[in-house]
Amino acid sequence: MTRRQFLTYTLGGAGAFMAMGTVLPMIRFAVDPLLEKKEKGNWIKVVAESEIKTMEPAVFNFKIHQVDGWYVSDPEQSAWIMKDESGNIFALSPVCKHLGCTINWNTEKNNEYVCPCHGARYTVDGKNLVVAPAPLDEYEVDIRNGYVYLGEIVPNRRV
Repeated sequence: MTRRQFLTYTLGGAGAFMAMGTVLPMIRFAVDPLLEKKEKGNWIKVVAESEIKTMEPAVFNFKIHQVDGWYVSDPEQSAWIMKDESGNIFALSPVCKHLGCTINWNTEKNNEYVCPCHGARYTVDGKNLVVAPAPLDEYEVDIRNGYVYLGEIVPNRRV
């Protein structure tokens, strides 16, 4: 091995070692959140079961506790909650699947959810009728001690 080859290998190895020292933390920073286990969301107590009407949706607001890094907040969310003919309680997300506007119930007196932004319409079960590409999402629902608890938002299983 010549002196020139020795210096080339030595400087190349030292440069690669220093480059890895700067690149490795960046790769770990990008990949680490993907490797962490996802925690199951908490159940939020929203309303007494006796306040829920059959086949007449009502909007209920609730707050969730959210920690994002060092930022702690309690944003307010809402859900359309009702009982079906069988007496089963379900809750729909008020976010339109077209462009994310907030939907309203029965504004045109036709017993449908209507999006005021672009005219998307949904049935009482959240099935998309016009404009929207998918049905409304629903919340997981749990009934405990006479109160309705809402969990994670999941794709609509009713339609």
